[in-house]
Amino acid sequence: MHSSRDPQRSIGFLVKDVSRLMMRRFNRRSRDLGLTQSQLQALAFLVPREGINQAALAELMDIQPITLARLIDRLEEAGLVERRRDPDDRRAVNLYVGKNASPLIDRMWEFAAETRRDALAGLSAEDQEIMIGLLQKMRVNLISCEQDQADKTPGATKPVLKGIEE
Repeated sequence: MHSSRDPQRSIGFLVKDVSRLMMRRFNRRSRDLGLTQSQLQALAFLVPREGINQAALAELMDIQPITLARLIDRLEEAGLVERRRDPDDRRAVNLYVGKNASPLIDRMWEFAAETRRDALAGLSAEDQEIMIGLLQKMRVNLISCEQDQADKTPGATKPVLKGIEE
């Protein structure tokens, strides 16, 4: 086992740094789309979950609902997101991809694929699958630790599996 005091050998440091560098590369590519990173992230989370309410989307994105509300306001003004009343709960509003979003979403995913190719250059398909599996296992381990801690803490809320439909 390598020393955890060397940032270049630290899993946490490396995961954070790779994430930062991938995001920087993606942002450079997507600059011409005219949207912020948070707006693009909201669209990315919304596409496979159309009809989700704002509170659930905020939870998935790990941001405050009021922050998401302002973000959705701007996306709605641009015709990229639509708010629709929930037919089962007149107080609730559900989110849908807007009429102007398709070309932008297609470009966003193209930029994401290009960024992923850059990051994975030189890694075999097998190595990529192993890495994904290991990261997924680490994620499950850490969520399990949080759940265990919540079980031991009276009144604590259970952690949510971000990005996974249960």
